[in-house]
Amino acid sequence: MKTFEELGVSEEIRKAIEELGFENPMPVQEEVIPYLLGNRNDVIALAQTGTGKTAAFGIPILQKIDPKSRDTQALVLSPTRELCLQIADDLRDFSKYMKGVNVVAVYGGTSIENQIHALRHGAQIIVATPGRLIDLMHRGKAKLEMVNNVVLDEADEMLNMGFSESINEIFEGVPEDRNTLLFSATMSREIEKIAKSYLREYKEIVVGSRNEGAENVNHIYYLVNAKDKYLALKRIVDFNPKIFGIIFCRTKLDTQEIADKLIRDGYNAESLHGDLSQQQRDLTMQKFRQHLTQLLVATDVAARGLDVDDLTHVINFGLPDDIESYTHRSGRTGRAGKKGTSISIIHTREKHKMRAIEKEIGKSFVEGDIPSPKEICKKQLYKVMDQIVKTDVNDEEIDPFMKDIKRYFEFIDKEDIIKKIVSMEFGKFLAYYADAPEIEKPSTKATREDRRGGNSERKGQRGDRSGARRGQRKAESGYRRLFINLGKSDGFYPGEVMQYINKHVEGRQDVGHIDLMSKFSYIEVPEKDADKVIRALDGTVYKGREVRCNDADSKGHGRGNADENGRNNGKADTDGYGRVKSDKSRGGKAAEKPKKRQGKSKQTPFEGDTGDWRQFFKGNDVKFKGDEPDFSEEGWAIRKPRKKK
Repeated sequence: MKTFEELGVSEEIRKAIEELGFENPMPVQEEVIPYLLGNRNDVIALAQTGTGKTAAFGIPILQKIDPKSRDTQALVLSPTRELCLQIADDLRDFSKYMKGVNVVAVYGGTSIENQIHALRHGAQIIVATPGRLIDLMHRGKAKLEMVNNVVLDEADEMLNMGFSESINEIFEGVPEDRNTLLFSATMSREIEKIAKSYLREYKEIVVGSRNEGAENVNHIYYLVNAKDKYLALKRIVDFNPKIFGIIFCRTKLDTQEIADKLIRDGYNAESLHGDLSQQQRDLTMQKFRQHLTQLLVATDVAARGLDVDDLTHVINFGLPDDIESYTHRSGRTGRAGKKGTSISIIHTREKHKMRAIEKEIGKSFVEGDIPSPKEICKKQLYKVMDQIVKTDVNDEEIDPFMKDIKRYFEFIDKEDIIKKIVSMEFGKFLAYYADAPEIEKPSTKATREDRRGGNSERKGQRGDRSGARRGQRKAESGYRRLFINLGKSDGFYPGEVMQYINKHVEGRQDVGHIDLMSKFSYIEVPEKDADKVIRALDGTVYKGREVRCNDADSKGHGRGNADENGRNNGKADTDGYGRVKSDKSRGGKAAEKPKKRQGKSKQTPFEGDTGDWRQFFKGNDVKFKGDEPDFSEEGWAIRKPRKKK
């Protein structure tokens, strides 16, 4: 194995990287650094994220900088703000002992004036996102006439994010006589197109094989029914007490929903998606990098370019549509020679995606069994015991209190004390898994639910067919189930539910199970508080919409057996007035829409409803065509299709 000195790295840089813990060059560094130290050497380096790419291009770029000149001599492009800041910080660390070298990061989402001010003082290296750099170029503040090294980091991601035109414009603004360095995890047609356009006689350096998955990552999948995905996620997390990972979701709505559920269930989780402000994203990432947050629930776009040390797991809450996204996801773990695990929670309709990924990355997925309650409790117990044993005791600080402690516990048995200490941390798992719902493994054939409901992400938007019967479930003992006409389409998520209740209900209100649908929700509150909550919420206004809140079991609220789209699940389909509707999908003739009554809301139940359909026509001279239907006869609504004339 070569040393950095043998690669030709200067003493100043070697001193800095040794302090950072760099002992020997990684494979990509060993290949790239000597080549880039030459002139007019264009490179395409294919390597997974976390293999030391930043040092591979950063060290030779820094070594070729002339500190005496204030002109911009190197340009590094990255797809995201987070990666941009990260690269800039790394380059500053590498150049710690190089006097006069200035690295400036420019990116969107923050004040451009501050960045202009930084550029005025001279920046030999600019690290930039494409959009902000072009803005600075148009203003004449980013001057690239003396640039001799251009780096495209995560080039495949930049293309996926639609930066192709921006990259073309940037290349037109830099000298032709330059080194161009392109780093990517995968080799796509778009990458090859850029290479042919802007690189000359380039060398392709491949660490591993083209488009293969990270070497140190184990790929595991769990096959479950779509409705059980979240339950499976909880069990996987509980079975890995020391997990520090990212949970990837397909959409912003799914991301926020899963994060809210995890937080509500007591997990240390945060969400990261495009709807958050830049300040919120920065704070979230800061907490995650400092290990203050254990689980980051994120979309692909928000998590691109994240470089976080010591990630143990990446969890795919459903597989992405393209293989490259999976490669990037799994590449977040298993870095710097450490082992990592990529877990995919899938249902039967996603198996073909998994097979395609296996073929592309050249690695097989191992099927895992959802941990049983007993296995999870055992794991959590060991964690608690391990924490107790490994707790450091400061004798000097605790000695003054030991007399009182001994006196307090004098008559309590040692075994009882141990049980109580363990139960403090372990009790919640025993309570939950004592009657935890069973997760059944689906058959190899696509289930009816999968065929109808599609993947979990679409289900989360349209509704869970099997879970739609939530409106029929009974409340937990001691609780009452309430209906509220706000749902996910109103931005009404668990966090907002609690805020809204606390805002309108006096005092601290206990809330049990929450079922969120698209158009409405069910919440469970203690029996004694139910009437108080109804009075407090009913008639209030949420985002300009009048709120209805009543007992979920009461007749006439129109949602007793409805799914999240307002469709009833009972045998008889009724409208908001309690009238029976026919349905073309059941072979019947669609009923005409009832005329609006003046002064009556569509959702208001008919006063004096007797359950007899004839009541709605009293006092009206209505002539019916044909015989009056016999509603007691099974299948009365079925009509013979009309003959075509």
